[in-house]
Amino acid sequence: MSRHKARLLVAFAAVYVIWGSTYLAIRWAIETMPTFLMAGARFLVAGTVLYVWGRWRGAPKPTLANWRDAAIIGGLLLLGGNGGVVWAEQYVASGLAALLVATEPLWVILLDWARPGGTRPTGGEILGLVLGFGGVVLLIGPTNVGQAQVHPVGALVLIGATLSWAVGSLYSRGAKLPRAPFLTTGMNMLAGGALLTLVGTMSGQWGGVEVAAISLKSWLALLYLIVFGAIVGFTAYLWILREATLATASTYAYVNPVIAVFLGWALAGEAITPRIVAAAAVIVGSVVIITLARTPAFRTARSMVRRAATWTVTRRQAA
Repeated sequence: MSRHKARLLVAFAAVYVIWGSTYLAIRWAIETMPTFLMAGARFLVAGTVLYVWGRWRGAPKPTLANWRDAAIIGGLLLLGGNGGVVWAEQYVASGLAALLVATEPLWVILLDWARPGGTRPTGGEILGLVLGFGGVVLLIGPTNVGQAQVHPVGALVLIGATLSWAVGSLYSRGAKLPRAPFLTTGMNMLAGGALLTLVGTMSGQWGGVEVAAISLKSWLALLYLIVFGAIVGFTAYLWILREATLATASTYAYVNPVIAVFLGWALAGEAITPRIVAAAAVIVGSVVIITLARTPAFRTARSMVRRAATWTVTRRQAA
């Protein structure tokens, strides 16, 4: 095996395992830490590191317009998206949270279709949409999962968080941000971390902070989220984007929830029932279908099938 291939495998393993494990780390962190203040601290620290690193590498100083769009994206992705996940994990198992968050590509397709001049989904994407939302219904439906019904408010907050993340992802496509990826991500994290801390302050979470009562497990989980979840994981993903195709890099979207469900079961005693397995297979399968439907190879194959079908019909008509 070449050195480059080995490095690529290590980077993929890092993204798969690290990003898949952040859901369990969040659960452990908020056991003795206030939700929004924990998330705010995570992104303020990680954002500072990435911002300083980006500036040190020569990225130009951001403009006010850059900071405005960074604040909007940080609000949608980190306050609405990650903040919703952190809050919901007080009531929903980490593995189930990861499965619901995995539906984010479904919302992106619907939102992109709904906007003026949007792109109509292909047949493969529509199939993925139907399967994906069917998997959500199976997961959070009225019957029980494991020993208890999925917390309805927690599930709704997770769906809202995923929708917020999708809106932020679409907005970021046309946002006025620096080209330097480390600087841009650092700005988004700083803005999102500040907003999360503000929400935590406004909701009175500082009054519940007792440093002596915070467990070692929560401190280690927060450190893991900062160093590995935010900095190492993001750096590995950026490197993958440079060295592999976008379709290959996007495989994390359907590997992460599988990792999260397994870790929740193995390390936190979260239940894995036949219903969870079935819902996971449907949701992950829908994301795989959507990812493949967006690849040039799939589009080329679809075009070839259409041309072959047209040619066959023409021959039959001429016969």
